[in-house]
Amino acid sequence: MSTLPDTLQATRDGAVAILKLARPAKRNALDDDTVKGIGRFFAELPEEVRAVVLHGEGQHFCAGLDLSEVTGASDLYKGIRHSQMWHTAFGAMQFGPVPVFAVLHGAVVGGGLELAASTHVRIAERSAYYALPEGQRGIFLGGGGSVRIPKLIGLPLVQDLMLTGRTLSAQEGHVAGASQYLVEDGEGLGKAMELARKAAGNARMTNFAIINALPQIAESNPAAGFFTESLMAAIAETTPEAQQRLRDFLEKRAAKITHTPKD
Repeated sequence: MSTLPDTLQATRDGAVAILKLARPAKRNALDDDTVKGIGRFFAELPEEVRAVVLHGEGQHFCAGLDLSEVTGASDLYKGIRHSQMWHTAFGAMQFGPVPVFAVLHGAVVGGGLELAASTHVRIAERSAYYALPEGQRGIFLGGGGSVRIPKLIGLPLVQDLMLTGRTLSAQEGHVAGASQYLVEDGEGLGKAMELARKAAGNARMTNFAIINALPQIAESNPAAGFFTESLMAAIAETTPEAQQRLRDFLEKRAAKITHTPKD
């Protein structure tokens, strides 16, 4: 994997890569080197990696933008390019080749929530809390959050968070849609690894379609969406890997889907 700044650490567990935000003294706040490093990491993933788990070292996932990066900013053009740099980095993750599972604990604030919203599956621990304090800082979302976060929790709630400085607990965020899973403190990484291993076992083309085609289809007008879906379905089902998986199922070599109710 690519060379990373000291604020990021990458390891491997089979087909799952684990990327850790490693700036605990700053609550894993995102400076420019870290954001660029995230972009490089996802743009240069080895072929053997089939899923990624993202988490933060210390007591917090990510407390957002390192404000020293924008303090004293007076050049409008540079400000636009700075925001676009975040867009490029987070886009390499959201629309990359593999699914990304985020473990959320402690602060998931500002740019940290923008980062989390760029992943595909979010596992929140009970300690997680969410906030968008840009309104109180005199700034605005710049890492793609104005596009992604309303799709998760709704525009009115985003406006509320930004206008009032309100925070959401892990439970409130989960109900609103910020996470798909809510687990006890300390259980997030284990749950994320379990889910990432499952996803890593999927057909590569199917995962690619889920990450890249499905969001485009969901936002298309119906006619374009149906046509794109047909193209993607044909592409996926005609790959050699898909054909082997279908034969395995029909010949009873693959497990059927079952559901065990929880107590």
